[in-house]
Amino acid sequence: MRRRRRSALAVASLGLAALLATAGQATASQATANLTPSGQSEQAGQSEQADQAALAAGATPLTASNFRYTLSQTSSSLVSALDSALPNVTMGAVADDANRTPSCGSAPSVTNRTAYYCWNAGDQDTDAWYPQGITTSSDAYAEGTYDGKRINLVSWYDHAEDGIDKGVRISVSNLSASASAPPYRHILLVEPSGTASAPSFKAVNVHAGGIMWYGNLLYVADTSGGFRVFDLNHLWQVSTGDSSAIGRQSDGSYQAFDYKYVLPQTAKFTDSTAGGYAQLQHSSVSLDRTSTPDSVVVSEYRSAADVDAGAQVRTIRVPIDYTNRYLKPASDGIIKATEAYRTDLESVQGSTAINGEFFFSQSDGSDHSDPNSDGDLHTFVAPSGSIVRHGNALTVGAEDLSYDPTRDYLWSLGEYPGYRWVYAADASSF
Repeated sequence: MRRRRRSALAVASLGLAALLATAGQATASQATANLTPSGQSEQAGQSEQADQAALAAGATPLTASNFRYTLSQTSSSLVSALDSALPNVTMGAVADDANRTPSCGSAPSVTNRTAYYCWNAGDQDTDAWYPQGITTSSDAYAEGTYDGKRINLVSWYDHAEDGIDKGVRISVSNLSASASAPPYRHILLVEPSGTASAPSFKAVNVHAGGIMWYGNLLYVADTSGGFRVFDLNHLWQVSTGDSSAIGRQSDGSYQAFDYKYVLPQTAKFTDSTAGGYAQLQHSSVSLDRTSTPDSVVVSEYRSAADVDAGAQVRTIRVPIDYTNRYLKPASDGIIKATEAYRTDLESVQGSTAINGEFFFSQSDGSDHSDPNSDGDLHTFVAPSGSIVRHGNALTVGAEDLSYDPTRDYLWSLGEYPGYRWVYAADASSF
């Protein structure tokens, strides 16, 4: 996310969290959301002993049902019109049509590393796009493959260096073709627009800090809006040749900034809160297949300055329905979280959960020459375990997390140009 973090957590904020939790969760949320800066509560370079004391305070449970979602769907007639206008393809066909070959100059320094790969030179070094989210075909289906292939998906947001915001692209990496150098192709996320008689689409301008693949649906975190949902049953091939055009053109063709394939948004889950809780910032998302039912884990990013100013840092769990691949409503018909915690971990870029244990990736600066800028991994066993720091376990610029239970792989990736490994660690070793 191209943000820095300080060297230690906000001890004062954690202490306030524990105190307010005993007085009532909703009151705690309101009080801390409205705090303003009163000077730095901690300074860079604070001792490791104090940092560990802050972690030992653990996570504070919140009232989970206060985090909620409302489903809205794209017009089915608009999607059908685009289905009729454009060739439909499968994810397996896109994986087979890879047009880029990755190459790694070195291996990443990752604790308990089990796998890694890179991008080609252009994607490895570009300032135009930044990788953020990761999900795998083991999220999509429990057997670990989709269309018979082991596939990883990675989201990138456009930095608009050329003055045109192209939104979000997804890298489709075919690990069945090569585990160490999977060939890949980028596809573009689009939002249908226009009318059924003149259908079109536009770019999806979100940060895409986290993604999660479940069956035929791809969930993309929308920082201030919840989730955008994209349907792989409507994966379209478009015309190429114009890197500045998007949607339906005057000649009736469809362009997507010179990308060959587009994946359309078909639904949206808009988030809200109750009980006085501040709105959740959707910075990352992952699937937990070890819970019953399957569930989605969401965490928010807050900077060191945010935490010093009293902002909460929260993570929630929301059940998901395997029959329709949508977030699952409670018995009253409202989609609600079933677990929620306040951790006050700054610079959290990704999270997931495995058998009740939560994992958080934390960026730790951008000085590639300093090993202490490598990302940290934090774990805690819900609901009352202490937060454990695994220092420098990840690469510099560590981002989203995704767990592959078929191989016990905890996947993550780096975002900074020149340091963009995609890698997995042995989850059980933490």
